[in-house]
Amino acid sequence: MPVAIAAVAGLVGGSFFNVVIARLPRHESLARPASRCPHCGHRVRPYDNVPVFSWLLLRRRCRDCGEPISARYPLVELLTAALFAAVVIDTGANEQVWLGLALVCVLVPVAFIDLDHRIIPNAILLPGAVAAIAIVAATEPSQLPEHLIAGAAAAGFLLAAVLAYPRGMGMGDVKLAGVLGLYLGRSVGPAMLVALLTGTVVGVAIIARKGAAEGRKTAVPFGPFLAVGGLVGLFFGPDIVDWYTDSFT
Repeated sequence: MPVAIAAVAGLVGGSFFNVVIARLPRHESLARPASRCPHCGHRVRPYDNVPVFSWLLLRRRCRDCGEPISARYPLVELLTAALFAAVVIDTGANEQVWLGLALVCVLVPVAFIDLDHRIIPNAILLPGAVAAIAIVAATEPSQLPEHLIAGAAAAGFLLAAVLAYPRGMGMGDVKLAGVLGLYLGRSVGPAMLVALLTGTVVGVAIIARKGAAEGRKTAVPFGPFLAVGGLVGLFFGPDIVDWYTDSFT
């Protein structure tokens, strides 16, 4: 039952994240006006705004103008539902679950906004950082120093990379790395490693496809890679850290 509740909450949360992804970069209100078709401007009826199911029942088209509705909307909803359910499965329905759910609420909109606009909004990062500190302080107060140090270390690591190669990443990536550290504690190490590895693999693939000269000019946002790394750190980070310390110490 807790997993099903988490999945439903994720569908609803994903529907809201679609609003955030579309409006926040344009500095529009997240509450008003009500959702409208981007093609014809007609207001979306409440029964046409049920996550995933309305998209399927409408056969992926607007009821009023018949224009296609992007598959991005149900994708974000299903992804958020799956991640919410996975967090509950991984941690159990106890107080530890809140930190993972809050991290998902940060990473999903951040990843898609960075993909679309190459920005990582402070309007998501700042509340996300405050939530991380508050949740850790309330649930595992003895671990708060570790999480604060991890946040500073992760941000400092990427800041050094930005200063060394400004065209590669931006300050939004630095701040997101710091937020990851606040949520993950020592598991931010595997998260950063995965982000760097996946980013490198994608970069090499782009260069192989487009050639060295054009490939190096292709702008690839790093936020989605940090999001992938953050999820790996969330679900597998403690095991990776334990394996490393047991094997090499």
